[in-house]
Amino acid sequence: MTQQQLHPAGTRPYNFSAGPAAMPESVLQRAASEMLDWQGSGMSVMEMSHRGKEFGAICTGAEADIRTLLAVPEHFHILFMQGGGLGENAIVPMNLSRGTAADFVITGSWSIKSQKEAQRYCTANIAASNAGDHHTRLPDPSTWQLSKDASYVHLCTNETINGIEFQQLPDLAALGSDAPLVIDFSSHVASRSVDWRRVGLAFGGAQKNLGPAGLTLVIVRDDLLGHALEICPSAFNYKIVADNKSMYNTPPTWGIYMAGLTFQWLLQQTEGALTGVAAMEQRNIAKARLLYDFIDASSFYLNKIDPGCRSRMNVPFFLADESRNDAFLAGAREAGLLQLKGHKSVGGMRASIYNAMPLEGVRALVSYMREFERSHA
Repeated sequence: MTQQQLHPAGTRPYNFSAGPAAMPESVLQRAASEMLDWQGSGMSVMEMSHRGKEFGAICTGAEADIRTLLAVPEHFHILFMQGGGLGENAIVPMNLSRGTAADFVITGSWSIKSQKEAQRYCTANIAASNAGDHHTRLPDPSTWQLSKDASYVHLCTNETINGIEFQQLPDLAALGSDAPLVIDFSSHVASRSVDWRRVGLAFGGAQKNLGPAGLTLVIVRDDLLGHALEICPSAFNYKIVADNKSMYNTPPTWGIYMAGLTFQWLLQQTEGALTGVAAMEQRNIAKARLLYDFIDASSFYLNKIDPGCRSRMNVPFFLADESRNDAFLAGAREAGLLQLKGHKSVGGMRASIYNAMPLEGVRALVSYMREFERSHA
């Protein structure tokens, strides 16, 4: 099966990168059309002052659209920051820990990084871990050892590398904790709704589902502002950033602009009577089901994650005979299916099927996998 067979002339390959990831083609086309002159301003967005009225309109619109898209309550602040998820692993404890203790639920590579980084600023308790299950299932919330004095509880709600996702957020109050829940939703933000009643702070790098690398989205509840440690840099102090409407320092202007275009694209999506995130969630369920069902029905491929917590966004899988990995990847590239190699820490393959990946892309992947199995079994 050749790239020409899968992709008619003039169409782009399907990019399964885990991040920076594929973006909606119409968003890229619009950005290209506005590259030299944004809406008659005579300037590219990359040339604008972040304090000028032109960029002010871009930023205000992006903030309003993401609030609508994610149904963010008014008592939460939306911050556009920099530093990515790794940066927030330090910025969160500097703002929320008050130098005391925080609880971490270890579910894979990213939550491990979060807990280790937080140790630099507070006591970072491991309340639960699935390391004994090789990060293939979620620890049952009833077994979590939550601290009475924790300043917050941290979850990575979708582990990009390991392919594990919380299908619903835990109710910390029901578990006996009154600490705010902090979620790293980098790799599944805007792919499903968020129950803000259970969240104190959410953060995510934009480069998977929202835009290009360089922008970090932080959504933080009012009462969690104003508690930063003395060592916290001013540019990373959530209260200062909120008071200055993300303009305390020069923000990632191009990233905000591109994310804003993506927010508009998401708001326009429909699936039957559903719109926006609800529409995307139905598409994401269909895409993930198609790929997992094929893998499960095959003895040639394997997914090791418990079906109850499989990620809709990041699907790791292995060939039963891993000596065929290079041939599989070479054939995939020839077929226009890009960046399927798994993370170096776990090996195998990984298909990241974020919002911008159409169902047709997953169908093309399944078709290729079926043909590869037929020809190599």
